[in-house]
Amino acid sequence: MSIRKLLSLATVALSASLLLAAPASAQEEGSFTVKSLTPETALAAARATMAHCRAQGFQVAVAVVDRSGVLQALLRDRYAGAHTIQVATDKAWTAASFKIPTSSLAAETQAGKPMSGLRAVPRVMAAGGGQVIEAAGSLLGAIGVSGAPGGEADEACADAGIKAIADAIEF
Repeated sequence: MSIRKLLSLATVALSASLLLAAPASAQEEGSFTVKSLTPETALAAARATMAHCRAQGFQVAVAVVDRSGVLQALLRDRYAGAHTIQVATDKAWTAASFKIPTSSLAAETQAGKPMSGLRAVPRVMAAGGGQVIEAAGSLLGAIGVSGAPGGEADEACADAGIKAIADAIEF
């Protein structure tokens, strides 16, 4: 065997051993850990949101989803329209899925903007009232509100719900 082949094989062997011996942080992990809202915390956020809306005289539906957009809590006030259930749920799903408030998505997806096509995606609700729930830089879930007079009012209610659980979610 020539010296060139031996050096080539030695280089390949050394490279392979270095790759296999790389620290775990440089290698792909086989699993990961995430934080998510407990059902009790999701319900507390929904209740606080509804209470804030009621104090303003608004009849709303409130939906809280986990970080994947799966519904955890849903409340609909007595006189909130039938449509508010689906709209609140879709606002929460949209905020969790895109990881931004739905009011921001509404601004970025207006007609003529590069991301306007996102409005055609099923369940995307590009209207104010969907807020992400985060703690320590981690997405825990989202909350959606429908039924107040306008997206800004829906969003203010959602913010009140998030504020009510702030101590419970800080880590």
